Amino acid sequence: MKDRLIELAKLFTKLGFTAFGGPAAHIAMMEDEVVVRRKWLDRTHFLDIVAAVNFVPGPNSTELAIHIGQIRAGFIGLLTSGVCFITPAVLIILAIAWAYVQYGTLPKVQSAMLGISAAVVAIVAAAMIRFGRTALRGTFSVIVAIASLALAIVLRRYSKLQPEIVVLALAALAGAIKNGWLRRTRLPMLSLNLAALAPIAWFFFKIGGTLFGSGYVLVSYLQSGLVVQRHWLTNQQLLDAVAVGQFTPGPLLTTATFIGYLLGNQHFNGGVTGGIIGAVTATIAIFLPSFIFVAILGPMLQRIRHNRYARGALDAMNAAVVALILVVLVNVGISALKDWLTILIAVASLALLIWRNVNATWIVLASGIIGLIASLLR
Repeated sequence: MKDRLIELAKLFTKLGFTAFGGPAAHIAMMEDEVVVRRKWLDRTHFLDIVAAVNFVPGPNSTELAIHIGQIRAGFIGLLTSGVCFITPAVLIILAIAWAYVQYGTLPKVQSAMLGISAAVVAIVAAAMIRFGRTALRGTFSVIVAIASLALAIVLRRYSKLQPEIVVLALAALAGAIKNGWLRRTRLPMLSLNLAALAPIAWFFFKIGGTLFGSGYVLVSYLQSGLVVQRHWLTNQQLLDAVAVGQFTPGPLLTTATFIGYLLGNQHFNGGVTGGIIGAVTATIAIFLPSFIFVAILGPMLQRIRHNRYARGALDAMNAAVVALILVVLVNVGISALKDWLTILIAVASLALLIWRNVNATWIVLASGIIGLIASLLR
């Protein structure tokens, strides 16, 4: 058990420092590490978890990390993987938040992010190819994937509904029906005082417990709650907070770390110490529901995976996951591949991932360095 906990800590600490690019990229990097390299799970099991976490509120990639830790080493593994994946981004963002309050500006990282964003396109594409080989097995799964792709595009364009939830729910229904008639199944069900910490903690806990789908929905929650209703942040501070979450590694919801620092430092007049306490409070509050949900529901998923109705639902959802990742890939590609250099980085990265099996972590780091060098030569 001790060896497994050490393995989990090393892996998710590394990913916490290098997993740029949002949930789809995080999932792709975890698949590379957990399925391809370490063989802790087979790809079908991994896809089952990816599909399932979409129905749990909170950040999907963080919940995936937590779930992998639970499978590998029980409840202690759950805590280890989750904390190690979240903490690197928290530490990086704390330093950025301190500098932001001191100097009133964010660091200039656009050059490195150009190369990293191009590599992320390749990482997501490689994962989609591998997922497709596993999930698209037969006519039915191909039909589900095509229908899911069409529906996701329509929902993104013409509806305010969360595409992932709708697409995966319909795919699950179709898969369960295909495997037999549905039957009703019973499922087991310091510088700041406490008055200042309580509203921060409660606000972010509510977000962590109700935020479905992609972490990017977080922006609308923060806009309405912190800017419009409470007037705790200005629009510019909110935009800066979201930007920090975008260009730092790890889960996007560590945006809460930055905001917690600003609130503790400025709004509640706690100074640097108050900022750190506010940051830690906001971070724990927004991620705590994910640990609770996975701890309760994770064992349930392991039990129902071999039920034929659940198996049909999961198989269909896995096909839908491939389609949803393709939608993300197209959107990310359009924004990231801006010139010949970024296209070259993406193509070379994809070739290294698929044909040379190079670790995605090294590709991300190398791409960031290439982006920096290219900017200096211009």
